[in-house]
Formats: sequence, structure tokens, C-alpha cells
Amino acid sequence: MGKDYYKILGLSKGASDDDIKKAYRKLALKYHPDKNKTPGAEEKFKEVAEAYEVLSDKKKRDIYDSYGEEGLKGSVPGNSGFGNSGFSYTYHGDPRATFAQFFGNASPFQAFFSSTNSMFGFPDDDMDVDDPFASLGVGPTRSGPGGAFRSHSFNFHGTPNRSKDKVQDPPIEHDLYVSLEDITKGCTKKMKISRKVLQPDGTAKKEDKVLTINVKPGWKAGTKITFQREGDQGRNKIPADIVFIIRDKPHPLFKREGSDIRYMAKISLKQALCGCTIEVPTMSSTKIPLHYTSEVIKPNTVRRIQGYGLPLPKEPSRRGDLIVNFDIKFPDTLSQPVKDILYDTLPN
Repeated sequence: MGKDYYKILGLSKGASDDDIKKAYRKLALKYHPDKNKTPGAEEKFKEVAEAYEVLSDKKKRDIYDSYGEEGLKGSVPGNSGFGNSGFSYTYHGDPRATFAQFFGNASPFQAFFSSTNSMFGFPDDDMDVDDPFASLGVGPTRSGPGGAFRSHSFNFHGTPNRSKDKVQDPPIEHDLYVSLEDITKGCTKKMKISRKVLQPDGTAKKEDKVLTINVKPGWKAGTKITFQREGDQGRNKIPADIVFIIRDKPHPLFKREGSDIRYMAKISLKQALCGCTIEVPTMSSTKIPLHYTSEVIKPNTVRRIQGYGLPLPKEPSRRGDLIVNFDIKFPDTLSQPVKDILYDTLPN
């Protein structure tokens, strides 16, 4: 049946957006592990955060209402093995980040979410540069003291001690396409932005700046890397945050599904019926042979090769799986003698 997100929040299926926000606010404060030390509170805190993330997002909620939790994972009944038109959602597993995003500086636990919190991933300089200066013209951008942090599937707004008479420009988001090879090993991307910088005399001058993004092994598509206040500067405004969103670059052989990768092996009908050996490629130069001698390969046959997928984001030493599906090529036509042989040979 999957998880009942409405039940977790104590709501009915027709709940309004305001109802969802109110329910999350109440339950998140009730079960926050810094406040509630009873057994099971932390797990409940996580369930509430996951339910809120799904039901507060229109696209996720529509899919969930129609197909349940399996629909969010891309397993919609009646679709191909690749899921719901490419959509796949997996909770990032950080309820504290959801809490910080929701409450902002008004959170009663504000002091807990400092720059030393584990949800912030500041860049380091121990990786080789992959494709330096992938040029990016960022429209209205801004500069400021900030720095980069990883914010999973949402933005963080508000920093301490901002002037009350200033309003921050909305975040500027850009897709950053990364190959599966880069996700496997990790890489460094350097993105050049253009922004306006205030001069001492109050005029604005255009300036180019290079932002360094250290992509860690196993990062999921949708991961956001935020550079705080790197947009255009202005007298009476707080510069916008620049946000890069990790996207999967299309791969000629594999399709990513979380930390798993899927490979479609193309075989003939003869191979499917009579047996064959298939060489399955991997993310390394290794090929894994699959021997089918006594087993008939059917259109729904699936093989899972453990440990040959992508690194797990929180445990890069472990890997997901390589999932093999089969695309069986049927002949367009058959001669009558062949039909007769098949008719007499094949079981009913």
C-alpha cells in the first residue's frame, strides 16, 4: 500500500495547502528531536518532513494522489520499466533541512541550524578540474559574503542580521548537467557568472566571477548547490542567491534510477528462445557476462547485478545495482516453412 502521507499529517485527501502547512508546523515542532526525547520521536519527525515535501509540491501530490508512493518512485502501472515519463522522487532523508527551510530565521531552534550543520557542503579543493569555465551568463545576479552550500531539493532563504528595509531578489536557478561518469567519481565544475557590483561612488559595474562546484560521488539529480548573495548588487536590495541544480546528462547506455543504473540489452528472438551469452557493460571498463543456456528470456525478464551502480550519496564506498532489461527484436515477417516448423515445435 505504501506510506499514507495524509494520515501521517492527520489530514484528509482533500486538504488545502494551508492545512498542510499548519499540520506540518504543529507536528514538526512537536516531534523535533532537540525538543522531544521520547523513543520514536525522531523517526516521526522524519516521516512528517517527507509527507510535507510530497503534499506541498503540486506535481508530487498529483502523482501521489493518482498512483500512491509507487508512482513517486516511477513505478506507475501500465508504463514501461522506466517509470512515469522519467519522473522519479526519493526523499533526501534530511528532515532537519526541511525544518530549516520551512521556519527560516523565525524557527525556535534557529541556533541549531548554523553554518557548521552537516547539511551544508562547503567546496573543497582536492579534486581535478573537469571542464573549466563552462560559460554561464547569469541575468540578474549578485555578490556578497555568502558561500556555497548544498540544499537538496529546495532553497534556503534568509541570513542573520539582514537589514529590515531591504528585500532579497528571488533565487536564480540554473541546471548543471553532469555525466554519470562524473557522478561515479566526483568532479569539479567551474561556472563563470556575470553580475553587477556597486562601486564606492554608488555606480554599478559589470564583473565576471568564477564559482567552483565540487560534485561529490553519488549526488542525486535535483541536488541544489546554493551560492548565497552572488547576484547583482543594489543600494536597496539584498542580492539574489545563485542556485545550481544537478541534472543527469543523457547517457548512451544507462538510465539512472536513484543510485541504480538500468541497461537495456538488445537481443534477437532466436537468442531469447534458444539461449545466449550477453556481455553487459558497466560504469568501468569491465564487462559482465550473463549466461542464458536453459532459461528462456522473456520481455519482462530482469537481472539485477549488485554493487555495479552509482555510489550512495551518504556512503560513497557502497554502490547501487546495475539492472538489466531485455529488448527482444521480433522478425518482421516469417516464411511459411518457418511458420510450419515453429508451429510443430513450439509448445501450445
